[in-house]
Amino acid sequence: MTYAAKGVVIAVLLFVLAGVCEIGGGWLVWKWRKEGWRWPFFLLGSLLLVVYGIIPTLQHQIFGRTYAAYGGFFIILSLFWGWIAENERPDVWDWVGAAIALVGVCVIMFVPRRS
Repeated sequence: MTYAAKGVVIAVLLFVLAGVCEIGGGWLVWKWRKEGWRWPFFLLGSLLLVVYGIIPTLQHQIFGRTYAAYGGFFIILSLFWGWIAENERPDVWDWVGAAIALVGVCVIMFVPRRS
């Protein structure tokens, strides 16, 4: 499968949207369970996790490739979430690791293959 520029943009946006739903949903459930936040946060987090489960089905790659590539986006988005929501600033090695993961994602998702 090969991607035109528009297809790459759509794939990346879907990965980001899925990541925000998964990380945000997991974070809300975490806050409910670990820090005693009220039950509506648990419900909202659970709903976001269900939506996360649906979003990757909109990708055009096979299941394994989609989820493998999503892992790289999850790494980067988790660092940003921790920085913004928890004030845990990533260090240089976090960014180096995230860059390596992003290169891996691009190879997995966007290198042309024979059909």
